[in-house]
Amino acid sequence: MRLYDTLSGELVELPPPPVEIGIYVCGPTVYARAHIGNARPYVVFSWLAAWLRERGHAVRLVSNITDVNDKIYEAAPGASAARAAEATRWYLDDVGLFELEAVDVWPTVTDSMEGIVSMIEALVARGRAYEVDGDVYFRVSSFPSYGALSGQRPDQVAEQEPNARKEDPRDFALWKATKPGEDTSWDSPWGAGRPGWHIECSAMALQELGPEFWIHGGGLDLVFPHHENERAQSQSLGHPFARVWMHNGMLRFTGEKMSKSLGNTESIEAVVGRWGRETVLVYFLTAHWRKPIDFSDETMAAAAARTETLRNALRGEQRREGDWEAFAATLEDDFNTPAALAVLQEYARQGALSELRRGLDVFGLGSLGDADAAPPEIAALAERRQEARSGRDFAEADRLRDQLLAAGWVVRDAPGGGFELVRTS
Repeated sequence: MRLYDTLSGELVELPPPPVEIGIYVCGPTVYARAHIGNARPYVVFSWLAAWLRERGHAVRLVSNITDVNDKIYEAAPGASAARAAEATRWYLDDVGLFELEAVDVWPTVTDSMEGIVSMIEALVARGRAYEVDGDVYFRVSSFPSYGALSGQRPDQVAEQEPNARKEDPRDFALWKATKPGEDTSWDSPWGAGRPGWHIECSAMALQELGPEFWIHGGGLDLVFPHHENERAQSQSLGHPFARVWMHNGMLRFTGEKMSKSLGNTESIEAVVGRWGRETVLVYFLTAHWRKPIDFSDETMAAAAARTETLRNALRGEQRREGDWEAFAATLEDDFNTPAALAVLQEYARQGALSELRRGLDVFGLGSLGDADAAPPEIAALAERRQEARSGRDFAEADRLRDQLLAAGWVVRDAPGGGFELVRTS
């Protein structure tokens, strides 16, 4: 299998099975409800792990939870720990809606503090870091290849954390002394404080995967400064760190990157509730993992139509045998999910249902073959119709009934206020 590596700009060949593939993915900073864009790295790397396991690899997939960070202090002054715990539950509940269950371990910063402090101590001992008034900074000048991952010229790197007492404006924080108003801190050789963002992931990757592993993943927005700094810290201690750097493209809301700061977000919970997990997963299949993906009612409706086509095919009969290696080839070549989806659609057209089911299973879509229950997006429409009827909004109830009919479902009201969904074909 070949995967595109951001550092080299080339496709890198993975070893053949059964070699273990360690994957570290930067997860969320937990201070608010996760938006649908936050789901993309979770979904992409869960799929990658599932495919590698299908091909016979042992896989250890690690996705961290950043529960100590400036954004959490800003979002919940005086209650950062409680907010982080609450938002962690939100995130795990939300990604659990996809039913992929590929992540092996979810390390948190708060549970990794001993390893973080030890790593900073080692960097100081090697002269790669220094302390200033309770803060500890990494010496960027001590790492000659700084900028190689992101393409930043070392002499043009902007200051990340202003402090007039730093040796070099480019230097970044490994440890931050406690500031007024911050309600949580940890002891360290440099006084009470908390770690910087970048050292957190370096330490958690070391803790869970060792000094060298195969794949480091995350969104394209993390290449600089986060991943550049992780690489510098870890390799400064003699750790080879990641062999392949994978960065998924960003989700764009009507052509613009989706972000909380821009206010153009929709939560994972809301999107899955509206469209159903299967439709959202098919939607993510439609774009190559390295490319941006546009989110709109139109793109989701198109994904819903594709989902229904696949579902209907699985209700038919096996008519022929499909070429499984045609599907495998698309994923072995830089994990090309749009090409894989095209093969799945061809299986559906041909009636190659055993291969169709096997391929859908890789992407957590095996439930499409379940004929006994309405798909989640249809059930959600029926629930909304029921709520409209209860609120005596009969015009909305009729509109939703017609939407269900157009999708091939009749909703029948039952005594006592319930309802039943029946396919029309």
